[in-house]
Amino acid sequence: MAEVNIQEDWKALLNDEFNKDYFENLIRFVKSEYKTSKIFPPGKQIFSAFDHTPPQNVKVVIIGQDPYHGEGQANGLCFSVADHIPQPPSLINIFKEIQDDLGTPPPSSGNLERWADQGVFLLNASLTVKAHQAGSHQGKGWETFTDTVIKKLSDEQKNIVFMLWGGFAKRKESLINKNNGHFILKSGHPSPLSANRGYWFGNKHFSKANEFLKSKNIQPIIW
Repeated sequence: MAEVNIQEDWKALLNDEFNKDYFENLIRFVKSEYKTSKIFPPGKQIFSAFDHTPPQNVKVVIIGQDPYHGEGQANGLCFSVADHIPQPPSLINIFKEIQDDLGTPPPSSGNLERWADQGVFLLNASLTVKAHQAGSHQGKGWETFTDTVIKKLSDEQKNIVFMLWGGFAKRKESLINKNNGHFILKSGHPSPLSANRGYWFGNKHFSKANEFLKSKNIQPIIW
């Protein structure tokens, strides 16, 4: 079995996955890459999304594609960057929409750990990437793992808000158990290409998510 340093409740939920051949091969590949290349995020942060948000605490799921591949950006949470790192364009547009939707001014830091600690599960489909090579760890097994995570989470929990931004994330809708009261929000991606064509701004996902959570007597998110 591949040894995975992940939060205990996730470990219990995903234990079967860690025993599968594809996962053992994935871990071997990832370990080899960290030894021979510059890989992001830092090894200890690969499972940051899981460590900050145990499965029973998940209120909202946001799905990204793979980590930022620039120096010092990725911190294991999708769309998030480490403190003191300039905010990437997609994140700037997320904060703009929050400001338009809720009146909350954009924060100085793009570190979304404060969301994760409130129950926002910030999951990238691939959890690692080679420096300056977007998508370089796609097709190695991460997607099989993270698809299973989405499916198990939606099977085991109820009343989660799933935010599916852009075509890639929207394709994950088929993994979501429609019988468990989940709330699915879909829009274009916050990247400038999509946002500037009118597919992102005005989606009001953040107020809609909080209204849903409150309707289920779940503490809303301080975005």
